[in-house]
Amino acid sequence: MIESAPAIGEVGAGIQVSPNVTRLLHCWGLAPALARIAVKPEGIVFRRYDTGERVGYTRWGTSIEREFGVPYYHIHRADFHSLLYDLVKGQDSVEIRLRSTVVGVDPEVPSVTLQTGEVVKGDMLIGADGVKSFVQHIVTGSTNPADPTGDAAYRAIIPTDFMLKDPELKPFVDEPEMTAWMAPGRHLMAYNIRAKREFNLVLLHPDDGSVESWTAEGSADKMRRDFADFEPRVQKLLSQVQSTLKWRLMDRQPLPTWVHPSGRVALLGDSCHPMLPYRAQGAAMAIEDAAVLGNLFSRISSHAQIGPLLRAYQFLRYDRASATQSSSRLNQKIFHLPDGPEQRHRDAQMRAAMRVELGESNDDGSDAGNPNQWADKVKNRIQFGYDADAEAERWWAQHGRELEALAKARL
Repeated sequence: MIESAPAIGEVGAGIQVSPNVTRLLHCWGLAPALARIAVKPEGIVFRRYDTGERVGYTRWGTSIEREFGVPYYHIHRADFHSLLYDLVKGQDSVEIRLRSTVVGVDPEVPSVTLQTGEVVKGDMLIGADGVKSFVQHIVTGSTNPADPTGDAAYRAIIPTDFMLKDPELKPFVDEPEMTAWMAPGRHLMAYNIRAKREFNLVLLHPDDGSVESWTAEGSADKMRRDFADFEPRVQKLLSQVQSTLKWRLMDRQPLPTWVHPSGRVALLGDSCHPMLPYRAQGAAMAIEDAAVLGNLFSRISSHAQIGPLLRAYQFLRYDRASATQSSSRLNQKIFHLPDGPEQRHRDAQMRAAMRVELGESNDDGSDAGNPNQWADKVKNRIQFGYDADAEAERWWAQHGRELEALAKARL
């Protein structure tokens, strides 16, 4: 693995690990580590920004485990990276090279040229180099234009010690939920991480000149001014923020392809399907990509199979990743409605789904198309019930003999 960063360290803030990812992490032996450091949210709550009134709710916790077989988790990004890093760094077959910036790619060899002038060759190249991907330009021959969403986000973490001493804030820690406060043009997402020792805050607001970066500093004082009309409990939370990071949210449309015509270079994660954060599936899609690739290539027996397997990877992943991108965009509109008839209709629909969830309604409970996308049982099955390994295995069961015959023909 070639990485430009000087170290694998503290990156970002909280991250959501939904069942479609937990399923894979458990298969990779990470269940005990996850249980120690992550937080299992009991549900997701939607609130009105100015009063804190609960307008939507979906139960998670043991309910989501019963339905999908594995938990939903909240975790710190640095902890998440450490889990994955520790999983691979001891493998003899894996070399991780830090401080190695790629400045050139030859997709035919394939090879990469580093800033030092060194050329590194291999059998294939996977570009997992993020939203500003250098490899993506090589694969497609063009740059995927970024469209401003009009939003930017503050990210901050506060300790939960002070929350446990405040009767109004203590319930956010005692019964951990993902809480969303929805407002005109803005919303706030909050949840526990690090075994409930820290509280993660993500505050979406109109962009006012930020940059697309995970490490750009923001102003905590300006953040508080931007959310000064939110309810008193939010003001208490924001009063504890000492520093914040701020990043501009840009949107990109699906690429025409993820695989170079040479059949030796492909893209993964944000380099080919960057996600807006409104559905909490960015990391999930990248990990699913990796699982499908790993499963397919665990069966390889000839160089002749590389191109077909990369194209199979794109076939298995493209539509799902593109649909998730679309679902993420939808939440931006849902969460940020201005006060008025459309907002009241949204809240009424969310309340109806909440009454079903709490057993206060005789509705059939499907909640198809509900603005609380987590209350839509069909969408949940599609998003959380997905098994990347099973998808790869089904493909191999249908096409594996063809590839095995190809390998034998090249011997």
